[in-house]
Amino acid sequence: MKIFLIRHGQTNWNLEGKIQGSYDSELNNTGIIQAEELSRKVLEFNYKFIKIYSSQQKRAVKTAAILSESTNVDYIPIKGLEEINLGEWEGLSWSEVQEKFPKEYEEWYNNRRYTKSPKGESYRDMLERVLTVIYKIINENCDDVAIVTHSAVIMCLQCYLTNTPFNEMMKFKTDNTTIREFNSEVFNIK
Repeated sequence: MKIFLIRHGQTNWNLEGKIQGSYDSELNNTGIIQAEELSRKVLEFNYKFIKIYSSQQKRAVKTAAILSESTNVDYIPIKGLEEINLGEWEGLSWSEVQEKFPKEYEEWYNNRRYTKSPKGESYRDMLERVLTVIYKIINENCDDVAIVTHSAVIMCLQCYLTNTPFNEMMKFKTDNTTIREFNSEVFNIK
C-alpha cells in the first residue's frame, strides 16, 4: 500500500511568511489554482488512490475537496493530521519570534523535537498524534491513499522515517501541493 502525503495549497500567511500552525487559514486564489494543478498532475501521471484523507484545517480540506472533485475519490477530514501548534508564535514571522522570544526560540531551535513553543506543542507531540492517525489509516485500508496535510507534518515524518535529526528537517522542505510517496511498510518503525 502506498501513502501519498500532500501539502495543502498556498494561503496568505504562507505568502506573507507568517507562522500558521494551528491557525485555521483559508487557501488564497493561488492556493486554489495550485490545488487544481495538483489535480491535473494526479490525473496526468495516473496516481491511483481509493481515499483522500485530510487535516481538518480549512486549507487542507479545500485542497482535498478540489482533488476529490477532479479524481472522483471521496475525501475524509480526520482529526490528528493538523499542523503543529506553535502557540504564541503563530501569526509572527520567524525573525519576529527570534526578536520577541529569544530565550524560548533558542531552546526550541536547539531541541525542537522535544521543546514546546510557548502555549504550543513539540514536534514529538505532533509526531505521536499524526502517527496514531496514519497507523489507523493503514489498518483500515489495503489500497493506496492520499493524505492532505501540512509542511511541518510531512517534514517531521520524513525526519522520523529516515532517522534524521529534527534540526535538519529543512532538507525535507515541502512546497505547497508537493506530493511525497511512501510505502506503508516504512511506518512500521516504532
